[in-house]
Amino acid sequence: MNELIKNLGAIVLLIGAIVLAVPFFTGGMTNSILLGGLALIVVGYLGHIFINKRVE
Repeated sequence: MNELIKNLGAIVLLIGAIVLAVPFFTGGMTNSILLGGLALIVVGYLGHIFINKRVE
């Protein structure tokens, strides 16, 4: 369980990348999709930093 928590930030970051990649290939990009993907990437990046400082 501790390993999953340590990798949670990276998982969220990858979900954000998938959110950006799928509309790119399907051709349905809107600003809300881009902002949502960006938000997931930023939250995943910051979460990865803060979680790995706390969990050992």
